[in-house]
Amino acid sequence: MRNPSLSRVVCTLAVAVGLGLSVGCTPGPAYVRPSISVPDHFKEAVPEASEPQRAAPGWVQAQPNDTARRGDWWTLFHDQTLDQLEARVDAGNQSIAKSIANLQAAKAEEKEARAAYYPTITAGVAADRNHTSQNVVGRSLAGKTVSDYQAGLDVSWEPDLFDRIGHQVDAAKARYQADEADLASVRLAMHAELAIDYVDLRSVDAETALLQQTVADFTQARDLVQVRFTGGIASDSDLAEAETQLQVASAQLVDLGESRARFEHAIATLIGVAPAELSIAASTSAIAMPAVPPGLPSTLLQRRPDIAAAERRVAAANADVGEATSAFFPDLLLSASGGVEASRFTQLATLPSRFWAIGPALVGTLFDGGRRKQALHQAEAREDGAAADYRQTVLSAFQDVEDNLSSVHVLGEEAGTQQRAVEASGRAEQLALTRYKAGATDYLEVVTTQSVSLDQRRVYVELSRRQLESDIRLIKAVGGDWDAGSLSGNVGTVAQEHS
Repeated sequence: MRNPSLSRVVCTLAVAVGLGLSVGCTPGPAYVRPSISVPDHFKEAVPEASEPQRAAPGWVQAQPNDTARRGDWWTLFHDQTLDQLEARVDAGNQSIAKSIANLQAAKAEEKEARAAYYPTITAGVAADRNHTSQNVVGRSLAGKTVSDYQAGLDVSWEPDLFDRIGHQVDAAKARYQADEADLASVRLAMHAELAIDYVDLRSVDAETALLQQTVADFTQARDLVQVRFTGGIASDSDLAEAETQLQVASAQLVDLGESRARFEHAIATLIGVAPAELSIAASTSAIAMPAVPPGLPSTLLQRRPDIAAAERRVAAANADVGEATSAFFPDLLLSASGGVEASRFTQLATLPSRFWAIGPALVGTLFDGGRRKQALHQAEAREDGAAADYRQTVLSAFQDVEDNLSSVHVLGEEAGTQQRAVEASGRAEQLALTRYKAGATDYLEVVTTQSVSLDQRRVYVELSRRQLESDIRLIKAVGGDWDAGSLSGNVGTVAQEHS
């Protein structure tokens, strides 16, 4: 109902009959949530897991539910240090603090809009002393000095005949709800970012432990070559290769310190403290890898706060269209004033000093050069843009879930294959070292197999890190809200013991 002509005629007639005081007219289009095609299942979900979750025919599209509790989802990783750090995010993170401030401002804006429903009362006192020119013809006060003392009260009220104030309140309320959903989005994002940084930190710890063991192994190998060289069995090149391999591994170990420091500093910033105030002890303890059920695509509309925020902004834009439509109708203003006025201060309290005035005013714009019409077109265009943003947010949410479902499944399969590669390269390393000790091969074969084995173990650590990050991103993608008791997961670790 974007053409206000019919509403304008009906409501104007109501005013003509009874000044519209007992008639409620609400011009403007009724709000309808933008439609969007929602699939009945996720493409990348595991078939055997997703099949029972397919929606029955005629399922109802879910409603936004941004007020639902997101839950302490990070506890699914069963890491006490992570739990302690996450508990500090809400209190210390400055992005969350800013979102809370924005929410408070939006709440004040809503209350300000509601205040327009009530009358405005002003009071004042004044004291003036005026002298009129004696050369003014036709004035009884010419050449005289007169004092004027006044105390009065003014009351004005504009009945919301055509719901202009109502639309303003609806828009402010919807924007407050959008900011509330934005706060939930920021909280979810900050908790997820800290969890990812923590996983990265623990991955560095696991890789550090791996390289420390590797340096120790390479040191023993170098010492073995040194003994064989002293005994005239090994060549200079064998010793040089063993020493080079040891120093390269040592340099890689030192380099990890820079990465760990950056992740630790990032975590400190997320919890709202200076990096100097936070130290996280190294650990290679196992981090659980939970299996996160994505649920139905329709439930994603309930669980994603960014979708709720986008939908509320469409509602706010729709209310703005209603307000722009209301501008085509006249405004009724009821006002009254009264008080006392006298030329002598002592006369203010006497009955003859009183004055008062009361009367309604009905004011409407007859011609404005099309300003209101263009303002309505702007509001309608903004609503169309907000609806497009909503649909894009939903589509991006589906993509986000599909991307992370794909990552979880692919990385899981890859990790299994990589584990077999680690085991095979470890056996090759041991065989090469045995053959070298027996004099059946040169040290180049040992160096090659040891390098391959180290590379494969580091790849496995990296895959474990990526798996955990994908789990976290999937949790974020589905809104971070589910029944934790329904999760069945396996325990993995970013640490790969030296084979």
